[in-house]
Amino acid sequence: MAEIHLFDIYRSANIGIFLKTNDKFCLVPHGIAKTKSDKIAELLGNTAVPASIASSRLLGPLAALNNRGIVVSRLTDDEEVRHLNSATELNVLKLESRFTSVGNLISANDHGAVISDVFSEESARDVERALEVPVKRMRIGTFVQVGAMISATNSGALVHPIASEQEINTIGKVLGFDPEPATVNGGVPFVGSGFVGNSKSILVGSLTRGSELVILGRAFS
Repeated sequence: MAEIHLFDIYRSANIGIFLKTNDKFCLVPHGIAKTKSDKIAELLGNTAVPASIASSRLLGPLAALNNRGIVVSRLTDDEEVRHLNSATELNVLKLESRFTSVGNLISANDHGAVISDVFSEESARDVERALEVPVKRMRIGTFVQVGAMISATNSGALVHPIASEQEINTIGKVLGFDPEPATVNGGVPFVGSGFVGNSKSILVGSLTRGSELVILGRAFS
């Protein structure tokens, strides 16, 4: 069972906006205090990699990743791509799409990736090659922001409570786990905003309540 820790960054419980992780490393904003990045790495059991995307510290909405690759916004400059590639030794795809918040539109683990149906079939194939997993284009209800609505690791997944049983089954077939409908930070249904996790450990926003932690424990048991 993955350990679950309450956490905040920049005095915000919306930790998923600033951080992105897999089993090997966690992307943290440039300029973050070393004591904070060291604590993040310690809790997640990996290595902190300071980074920016499109000169922004909002790494969560602008990147998607698993243990095999990274997809970043087309707004990412070439030096940022080279840094990510060098620091992680993973293939980094700058997705050439007019939809730039790729982290809000893609949720992935090492089993598969659920991506928004706003992306073209060509973009879906690019993501599939970059992350080396099968890809499913879909939306949840009327929402297209599937990356913000699904948080997945290689040991479990969460989903926005609006997801239907059929959508949960579809997501489960792609990611390898039926996701648990959940909220974070005291009722926020867009779970990606307050969740950062991998196979070893889970960080959730500091406003997450005990009842929400029970569901997270069940999802990543």
